[in-house]
Amino acid sequence: MNSNVVERLIGECHSAKTRAYSPYSKVRVGAALLCEDGTEDGTIIQGCSVENAVYPLSWCAERSAIVAAVSRGFRKFKAIAITSDMIEKPITPCGACRQVMAEFGTDYDVYMVKPDSTYTKVWM
Repeated sequence: MNSNVVERLIGECHSAKTRAYSPYSKVRVGAALLCEDGTEDGTIIQGCSVENAVYPLSWCAERSAIVAAVSRGFRKFKAIAITSDMIEKPITPCGACRQVMAEFGTDYDVYMVKPDSTYTKVWM
């Protein structure tokens, strides 16, 4: 994937993080999902974490982005970028998010991004 698209994806996940609702953990998480839409640059769909006082009902940023993309008709993804407020290390998808991501394929890149935009790239 070209570096301009990666930079755009990282910028979009930071933007999504600003809309997170995290009154309990105080950890905001944002995700940006690059959809396969027949163009080189692709469509990017954002998602953010939404916490609930009943913790199991909280919604992760990755799943928020995937649900938003599916509701717009997308089913294939090229990459996802995830970021949080954690400085020491990048956030990783939880087990539930990994399962939802796998439901839509296992052939896309996962960028785990720190607040300073440095990242670790893995494959789904």
